[in-house]
Amino acid sequence: MFDVVILTDERYVNPKKRSEYVDNVVKEDRLVMEALERLGLKVKKVAWSDSSFDWSQTKIALFRTTWDYAEKFTEFSDWLMDVSLKTRLINDYETIVWNLDKHYLNDLKDAGVNIVETCFIEPGDTRSLQELHDELGWDKTVLKPAISAAAKDTFMLSPENISSHEKRYAELIEDETMMLQPFQQDVLDRGELSLMLIGGEYTHAVLKVARPGDFRVQDDFGGTVQDYTPTKAEIDLAIAAVKACEYTQPLYARVDIVNDNQGNPAVSELELVEPEMWFRKNEKAADMLAGEVKELL
Repeated sequence: MFDVVILTDERYVNPKKRSEYVDNVVKEDRLVMEALERLGLKVKKVAWSDSSFDWSQTKIALFRTTWDYAEKFTEFSDWLMDVSLKTRLINDYETIVWNLDKHYLNDLKDAGVNIVETCFIEPGDTRSLQELHDELGWDKTVLKPAISAAAKDTFMLSPENISSHEKRYAELIEDETMMLQPFQQDVLDRGELSLMLIGGEYTHAVLKVARPGDFRVQDDFGGTVQDYTPTKAEIDLAIAAVKACEYTQPLYARVDIVNDNQGNPAVSELELVEPEMWFRKNEKAADMLAGEVKELL
């Protein structure tokens, strides 16, 4: 019987092809594992898709690097429901289901949290991208699925390129909800902030900067990460976003923030399922997470 299973995807259990990116993923999981083991807990790292593992043999399943879930969403959803009946999930099942779909941004907005302005477009909508832009009065935008990860099917649209994305958009909107947001210039001027919270408390932050010529800040698209000291307003916004969660309070969270086009800090994403937490930037945060987990046993 294990106290904690650290959930990853099959690419990162025993990766044979190594790179700086893969090494960082492995290190993040290792830091959490070692922090848990220092507290005397029996820990194992397992791919969520490992059909040979008996999930009733762990007291807690801790989501960390399950980054292939969006590519296997139906399989993942079925597994998630099944495993929730066999062990305790962190974060919990209801919170994960709520957070998987970015409609949660509307819930944050309703709770008074400033978010990046967002229009959700439901499956079967027959309006073209150009028609949507004309109705909304938006010029430069970002289009992405409401359920996605790692910037999959994410496009920056402008009057110059919108027509070239109409075909792909028409294919996507047949089956899934898409979301359209005005492009936030701060992403290019400064970057996107990520604030980490554990047990509802702010621990550390980073600034993610896109590579020249791109707008995607993820490191798998060439983005870089810098240490960052957030303002009180940014910390307060991150804490408010976590407190506004629809269900139980998450044990850990990452809140992504940009300055919106009006110059105000705004939540672009609230990551509760498998957020990169940059423990390698603050290893004490891994100890804090381990302590919170142990309290639940």
